[in-house]
Amino acid sequence: MLKSRIITTMLWNGTTLVKGHQFNNSRRAGSPITTIKIYNKRDVDEIIFLDINKTNSLEENIDIEFYKELSNECEVPITIGGGIKNINDIDDLLISGADKIMINSELYSNANLLNEASNKFGSQTIVVGIDFKKINGEYKCFKNSGKEIVHKDPKKWANECVNRGAGEIILTSIDNDGLMKGYDNHLIKEISSEVDIPIIASGGAGNYQHMFEALSYGASAVAAASIYHFTEQTPIQAKRYLQSKNINVRKS
Repeated sequence: MLKSRIITTMLWNGTTLVKGHQFNNSRRAGSPITTIKIYNKRDVDEIIFLDINKTNSLEENIDIEFYKELSNECEVPITIGGGIKNINDIDDLLISGADKIMINSELYSNANLLNEASNKFGSQTIVVGIDFKKINGEYKCFKNSGKEIVHKDPKKWANECVNRGAGEIILTSIDNDGLMKGYDNHLIKEISSEVDIPIIASGGAGNYQHMFEALSYGASAVAAASIYHFTEQTPIQAKRYLQSKNINVRKS
């Protein structure tokens, strides 16, 4: 049986780490290198590092040296994403030390990139990000760091991404992001019951019980940021709590 993973998300704006509040990423959260060193000691299973500045930029080049520095410090698998447009971007990030690559916005206009990427690098390397919120009671996908609506149903889009070769899906609730009131367990359950790849719950964790609930509804991993940046709660304590609830996690 696969173990449930405890993941942290780091958002980079090109200058500093920031923390989102319903995708308003204005709160500063420190240095990426320093933060990675802290997480190395706190028993997090993986790190998701997203360049939200590049997501909204026309800049073409990946800063290979920056990502090499990050990956050299990181003692756990790291997924890197943000502004990925083509196979060359993925190549550059993998050369820089990324273990997995997350693609989001580009796929809505170029879904074949997912087929191409999974065929070349293997589906285990390719993660799809799906950011969503409710509009008039219906779930809709969003792109460009939540700034632009995509008239796609997240459940149907998740199924299409699986068929095109996605290895994992990061499912992020814009409505719940940064509020620390819990994940959107309804959509987690809906999607995880239909797809046969891991679902990473993201957006809304405020305590360890929220993590337990998301895993109980079908998530394979739980990603969080605010809970670690702005409270005394830690990944290692999350694991101990989940173990007490008979969730199979990686031991400290």
